[in-house]
Amino acid sequence: MNKRLLVIGFVWPEPKSSAAGSRMLQLLEQFQSQGFDITFASTAKKSANTFDLSTLNIATQAIKLNDASFDDFVSQLQPDVVLFDRFMIEEQFGWRVAEQCPDALRILDTEDFHGLRKARELALKQNTELTTELLQNDTTKREIASMYRCDLSLIISEAEIEILTTQFKIDIALLCYVPFLLEPVSKAAQSQLPLFENRGHFITIGNFLHPPNYDAVLYLKQTIWPLIRKQLSKAELHIYGAYESQKVTQLHNEKEGFLIKGFAEDVNAVMKNAKVCLAPLRFGAGLKGKLVDAMQNGTPCVMSSIAAEGMFSFNACQTEPVEVSPEDNSNSITNGFIEDQAETFTQKAVELYTNGNLWKTKQEQGFKILENRFSKTHFTQDFAERIASLQSNIKSHRENNFIGNLLQHQTMQSTKYMSKWIEEKNS
Repeated sequence: MNKRLLVIGFVWPEPKSSAAGSRMLQLLEQFQSQGFDITFASTAKKSANTFDLSTLNIATQAIKLNDASFDDFVSQLQPDVVLFDRFMIEEQFGWRVAEQCPDALRILDTEDFHGLRKARELALKQNTELTTELLQNDTTKREIASMYRCDLSLIISEAEIEILTTQFKIDIALLCYVPFLLEPVSKAAQSQLPLFENRGHFITIGNFLHPPNYDAVLYLKQTIWPLIRKQLSKAELHIYGAYESQKVTQLHNEKEGFLIKGFAEDVNAVMKNAKVCLAPLRFGAGLKGKLVDAMQNGTPCVMSSIAAEGMFSFNACQTEPVEVSPEDNSNSITNGFIEDQAETFTQKAVELYTNGNLWKTKQEQGFKILENRFSKTHFTQDFAERIASLQSNIKSHRENNFIGNLLQHQTMQSTKYMSKWIEEKNS
């Protein structure tokens, strides 16, 4: 009999709408390769962009918040492993899983470090540096508590592992580095991409419901794009993203070449025809799917250090080390340039847009980065062995996680008793 995995999703996967949706499908593929039968459950409503999981032979189940029907469902399913999609889902369902399936391995997929993203957003709004006080916000406290309650947390960025282990002293035994799990771009595929001279505009892309993406579009509109247009008066910026609202569409201005294009049915089709990708993110966390999309389609980028974080630094899985330092990025191996000041960001954007030789060099570096940093073959075996080892040694693993045990004590389970109160109130 195959092992059983239950994934409790914050939303149903939408790989065409967000990097989170693409990553979820990558994780599902990895668990299937390990011999798991998968059930995906969520309280969210499905949308027109929801991926059809039945095409991957994955069962689906609609579930309810604050409702004992979930207890019956999970007790009957008896999964061997439960994956919580973001800490909010673990808060809502983790205690129910622990009660009904105490032997099931509990894994948190953080997607990105939400507490870090919140701290950077606060720093931006307050026009201050990121401080320890800002980093120790309520979101961080909730998220790290969730990590301790789980047996393993999947972390997408090495930079976030560094913060969690050094600043918050989390035992590395509770963390597992799992970035994007990709196929390298073959030489044949590279040769089919449009050439420099056949591409003709700038591009940026990102789900507009994600606050860092909307902020970046505003920053482009108000600060960077006017500087680029002073030097490239005929250039256009094509802006793609799912779920654009009126506040986004009203930024559209054909005279300025600032064009809101909305949802991209095929990100590869629009990315490969662009000459340069712009990613001036001023806050955020995790790895940026837009940079991966750009590298896969041979489109060099100009990006902020926050956008670049975790994308280019060295890790032990690389076959050929690729190193980058945001403090000294002029000669870094990236698929473009890392710049945080509007003037230098503009300078590098114009340079990439007009210099074919430089553009080709950066394009080739992007292909190498994908192969060296994110080829799934670097991670799949270690990931499978980590899961198997935890399942075999779950008792001792949990005994070594005293803080996790502490947080399971009834005096620490406010979310459990709040849920029970809501359930009773609704009955």
